[in-house]
Amino acid sequence: MTFQGWPAEAIEFFEGLEADNSKAYWFAHKPVYEQVVRAPMQALIDDLADEFGPGKIFRPHRDVRFSKDKTPYKTTVSAMVGLGYVQLSADGLLVGSGHYEMSKQQLERYRAAVDDERTGTELQRLIARMTKAGVPVVGHRSLKTAPRGWPSDHPRIELLRHKGLTAWREWPVEPWLGTAAAEERIVTVLRTAEPLRQWLSERVGDDAFG
Repeated sequence: MTFQGWPAEAIEFFEGLEADNSKAYWFAHKPVYEQVVRAPMQALIDDLADEFGPGKIFRPHRDVRFSKDKTPYKTTVSAMVGLGYVQLSADGLLVGSGHYEMSKQQLERYRAAVDDERTGTELQRLIARMTKAGVPVVGHRSLKTAPRGWPSDHPRIELLRHKGLTAWREWPVEPWLGTAAAEERIVTVLRTAEPLRQWLSERVGDDAFG
């Protein structure tokens, strides 16, 4: 199967799941999920495996053990595409690449690399190029002030405050989601994000979108 986008029924499935996140709804509509949600996602990661590496689709069930929200199912379908991330929901399409949440050791290496004049300015330059190309770089779980032990007037203090850093692009639901154009947009983001992924891999260490 070649990826041809997600049909409107995929969005309708998630709209229904948001309204009725129950086992009854899930099992009544599971064939729809398999055919118009999961199958296109599998086709997408199969199409992109040669360029970006093998992918995997995350399971649809939520881990509710430590959550106040006990709804059993995710209202998204998401997958890794190599070290990139793709997600579809009733809100639209999201594509990301990078480290969403760094471990303690990764964060130490990241801050050291940002502090270094050569590698820190290299990161600033590649972020500027990616942003100009239409793929912004977003910080996650960012501190409101300087990290402990770092001066508030550091020339790259904004980058130092981030605990995660990703290339991040989102689109609302539009007709092109149901066509092969969706793959073109995903590929564009992942290719544009490659310099950031390489910088993080070399300076921080690989970790699949986490």
